[in-house]
Amino acid sequence: MEYQLLEVENGKPIKMWTKGVAVEEDARQQLINTARMPFIYKHLAVMPDVHLGKGSTIGSVIPTKGAIIPAAVGVDIGCGMMAVRTSLTAQDLPDHLFELRSAIERAVPHGRIMKRGKRDKGAWETPPQAVNIMWASLLPGFKRILEKYPRLENTNNYKHLGTLGTGNHFIEVCLDEVDRVWLMLHSGSRGIGNAIGTYFIELAQMDMRQHIANLPDRNLAYFEEGNPHFDDYIEAVGWAQDFARRNRNVMMKNVITAVREVIAKPFSADIEAVNCHHNYVQKETHFGAEILVTRKGAVSAHKGEIGIIPGSMGTRSYIVRGLGNEEAFCSCSHGAGRIMSRTEAKRRFTVEDQIMATAHVECRKDADVIDEIPMAYKDIDAVMQAQHALVEIVHTLRQVVCVKG
Repeated sequence: MEYQLLEVENGKPIKMWTKGVAVEEDARQQLINTARMPFIYKHLAVMPDVHLGKGSTIGSVIPTKGAIIPAAVGVDIGCGMMAVRTSLTAQDLPDHLFELRSAIERAVPHGRIMKRGKRDKGAWETPPQAVNIMWASLLPGFKRILEKYPRLENTNNYKHLGTLGTGNHFIEVCLDEVDRVWLMLHSGSRGIGNAIGTYFIELAQMDMRQHIANLPDRNLAYFEEGNPHFDDYIEAVGWAQDFARRNRNVMMKNVITAVREVIAKPFSADIEAVNCHHNYVQKETHFGAEILVTRKGAVSAHKGEIGIIPGSMGTRSYIVRGLGNEEAFCSCSHGAGRIMSRTEAKRRFTVEDQIMATAHVECRKDADVIDEIPMAYKDIDAVMQAQHALVEIVHTLRQVVCVKG
């Protein structure tokens, strides 16, 4: 059997594509808690990058009927990947890649400054025209949400469109198996997605305050179909996912422009392109029923569908084609998956370790990015082997430039 089966007392079974990959005990218990929710449809599907999350496990596919768990979608709504293949090859890149990294860093706001009175370097001070045009298309939907939830207006929204963020979000210049140049990035719905996610998680907990003690975890609070908040959340989460997709589009256009500033040779940059979420919810039909599928750190992998599975900074990433495995609700992993917390990574590793692990990559090598060191992640080769029945590899990418927030 391609997956390992975990039967759950008073719950639905859990099918785990984790052969050869360690699963922490806390994550296993979290999966069991989710599988015991009464509206889980058929079974949970667990990807090989599985690890502990908030409420529900990252690297899990949660099919539901008649209800939705906002914390399962999380607060980085619509987080995902975008990649484009260019007509450039490795020999077209400059000998020294620092200039290329600097140009990308100038073109895309990234990181964050939280000090009062200082401008946040991770947001636009004056958004460019491309952001204004994209925001204009998002604004009608946002206004509809604000009619019911006006407190969401005073958030980072318009000025975060086309920005990267922090943590594991990145922009990379990569080479494939025949040294063709790809541009790849990872980000989501930024401040507004976080605000929407946080607000509706709290709302679900308030709605269930009479029953919250009966839940295995308060972050499994849910909206049932028929509750007005159910429809409002579906609308808001759909809008945030649209914001996230457009956010990646704006960033990619700016990255391409930045590369053209450094590389004089004319090139095209849309030969192969993919833009996919890996933290989201949508309606799909599986086993003959229309259900909601929440992918929390998982990518849609319907038959023939192209997706992206990034490794950590310093390892390989993959462009993949879905095999349409119904038992996994047509899904695959969203990356390598962490094996230790950010705090633990910073405790265990040094700047010297980071320099050694990323010796072949033009990237930051300082104390603030140690939590993203490759050793904090699972072995991407083991992760890919565990899901050979879910996807096939189309391209193998190795990064040469990495921009972190």
